[in-house]
Order: sequence, then structure tokens, then C-alpha cells
Amino acid sequence: MLPILLSAVFVMASATDVSKESERIRSATDVLHEFGKMKESIPHDLIAEYKGIVIIPRLLNAGLGIGAKRGKGVALVRMPDGRWSDPVFVTVTGGSIGPQIGFQSVDLVLVFRHKGMLNKVKNGDVTLGGELSAAAGPVGRSTSANTDYTLSAEVYSYSRSRGLFAGISLNGTSIAIDKDANHNFYGDHMSAMDIFETGKSPDGAVMDLKRALDTM
Repeated sequence: MLPILLSAVFVMASATDVSKESERIRSATDVLHEFGKMKESIPHDLIAEYKGIVIIPRLLNAGLGIGAKRGKGVALVRMPDGRWSDPVFVTVTGGSIGPQIGFQSVDLVLVFRHKGMLNKVKNGDVTLGGELSAAAGPVGRSTSANTDYTLSAEVYSYSRSRGLFAGISLNGTSIAIDKDANHNFYGDHMSAMDIFETGKSPDGAVMDLKRALDTM
């Protein structure tokens, strides 16, 4: 009887873990839908041309002399056939020192020109700032009418708070693989690189996320 009860507990715990990761994917999908409703959204041709994206719902940005950022989300890259990969779970952390006070929750989207930088995350953190700076992205349904942008930045950032675009400093912000979440959702046999190289997950939340990206 005891082994049966223990097995049931493990199954329930596993289901709970997976549902937490599915909820993170659904939250990322909601972020894309909300950005899409905005008058000045992420340009479609930027999403079409760039090769990687990180979506962090409800990034916490707080400061009291020393600032701190913390959030969990997903990263996807374009595969050679143009489809989006399955989402890799990531965390974002950062800090800064200076005269600052307050608390803010923002939805953060980072659009990467090359997927190679996100592929490097598997070996450790990728830090924004210095050689890899995140520029504020162009807005509008298309960038063709905005001659100030040539889609040449390595990373464009978009942050949204209470339905409006919100400025946020990302220098020193690190992106890291959330190994526990990836193992919970995909199993121990899937590395971050394996996930980036496949688009075969039948999970409904994953499919909805990819559809949201394709329709932006």
C-alpha cells in the first residue's frame, strides 16, 4: 500500500511542476497578445527578420539605493526551416547601484538579431551591457516608415507596464538557463541545445505560443 501511495504523490508532484511550467508558457503568450493590442507594438518585420526572442512576464524591478531585477520566462530561436523552436525556460537577474527607489513589474521582451547569442546561454549566463547592449526597440506595425532604425542592433528591448511602454535599464542583466524548469517540462534527457534544435513538442501551451509569435 505504501509504495502505491508514494507513487501517487510523485505523480501529483510531477503534474504540479509541469503545470507551473505550462503556466509560464501561457503567461509568455499573454504578453505577446497584449503587446499586439497596443497601438505602437513590436514591428512585424522585426520579428520576421530577427532570429531569437526572450519573453519575461512580470519582471520585478525594485530599488532602494541598490536596484535588483528578477524574472522567469522563456526563450525561442528560429530553426533553419524558419519555424520557431520549442521554448527554453530561462531566468533573468540583474542589479545596479545609484539613487533609485521604487518597485515596478514589467513585461519584458528581448528580440535578438542572431540566435547564436541565445545558443551560448547553455554554457552560462549571457549578460547585457558592454559589447551586447540592448537598445530600445522601434515601435509601430512596421519599421519601414521609421528611417531612424535600420534593424542593426544585436538586441532590441521592449518593456510594458500597465498597458504602456516603460523604460528600464538592462545593463548588467543576465540571462541564464532554468535547468530545473526544463527538466520538469521536457525530462532529463533534453538539454537547452536539444530544445532549441527541435519544434516537436505537442503541448498545447507551446503550440499557442508559437502561433502568437507567427501572427505578430
